[in-house]
Amino acid sequence: MNVRLTLKILCWILPGCLAGQASVDLTHSNGSLEQITVGAERTELYFPLLENKQIAIVTNQTSMVGNVHLVDTLFISGFDIRKVFGPEHGFRGQASDGEKVADGRDPKTGLPVVSLYGAKRKPLPEDLNGLDLVIFDIQDVGTRFYTYISTMSYVMEACAENDVAFMVLDRPNPNGDFVDGPVLDTAFSSFVGLHPVPAVHGMTVGEYAQMVNGEGWLKNGIQCALTVIPVENYDHTVMYQLPVAPSPNLPNMTAIYLYPSLCFFEGTIISVGRGTDFPFQVIGHPDYALGSFAFTPRSVPGASLHPPYEGETCYGQSLKGYAEHVVLKERHLHLDLLISYYDYFKDKTPFFTAYFKKLAGTNQLQQQIEAGKTEKEIRDSWQDGLAHFKRIREKYLLYPDCSH
Repeated sequence: MNVRLTLKILCWILPGCLAGQASVDLTHSNGSLEQITVGAERTELYFPLLENKQIAIVTNQTSMVGNVHLVDTLFISGFDIRKVFGPEHGFRGQASDGEKVADGRDPKTGLPVVSLYGAKRKPLPEDLNGLDLVIFDIQDVGTRFYTYISTMSYVMEACAENDVAFMVLDRPNPNGDFVDGPVLDTAFSSFVGLHPVPAVHGMTVGEYAQMVNGEGWLKNGIQCALTVIPVENYDHTVMYQLPVAPSPNLPNMTAIYLYPSLCFFEGTIISVGRGTDFPFQVIGHPDYALGSFAFTPRSVPGASLHPPYEGETCYGQSLKGYAEHVVLKERHLHLDLLISYYDYFKDKTPFFTAYFKKLAGTNQLQQQIEAGKTEKEIRDSWQDGLAHFKRIREKYLLYPDCSH
């Protein structure tokens, strides 16, 4: 299918980050013009399902209905919203990476906010007491290690255990046009990878929720009462431009496109630019210069508190051109940078941290790099696992897919 994307900027929500609230028109080969409409904006489909329900919402700053947040939209529409559940970075998306978030109360609506990135990851039975429905509406970026899908899975599990319905208001996946990477070995299951899926799964959160439910991946194989409100006029070939930054350290589309490949560096001694104005767009180290670009991480409240190498000058590479000329043209995981940096180090012992295996979801990737395997050899080793996953994935797709 020939698709031309035209991004219409309607307002500026995050100056200096992503464009503000936007609509995306798709011109198809037959000349028809269609507009992507996210699940939250399809109120005609789900408002009738909210009548006379006591509701909680799992949400953050990305949950917009036009120019209004979903919580505010439902609140002023008279629905019985009882509480908000906040994921990593918090309800308003202002907490730093990895920062524990406390329970609280939303000053705008007065609603209680229950943190799912503080003392607990999963709602307790008392958190769901009296609820009929939990709505999930968060913009994801399509990687296994981005924690919003783990939060969703735990909330689904709690809803199933406590007889509460669960609804996903779906949104496009900006990295939904490819599937790649090692499939997680469940021996390495963690909050940055719960299920046996590849590093890049190529699914929207609605499709992912259907798969978790349908494959019996919730505890004891239970299933929740799931409803997905789909995106209108979306397919997996669309390079969707996010209207709101999904988290503080993914401030623009360059970072979002680089993130699937660069996140592996988080399990090494290399900085990915946390604490700079361009996180996940640079890589470097204070002592080992593989490039001439210099940056100095600093503590940035709401993005990176005490990032690696705070106050130290790191030397390495700016990857904006790499994103434009390589990553956007070759839509798969790129290991060349990771392998190059590992090969550059004379003392390789401290290069990988214990966190690397959690991000990789397996111990095999580290072993392959240490053994001197080429990127092609490593990628070839993924293919059987990817083929098996794609057969599972196909059962739960809601939108046309041309990534096979």
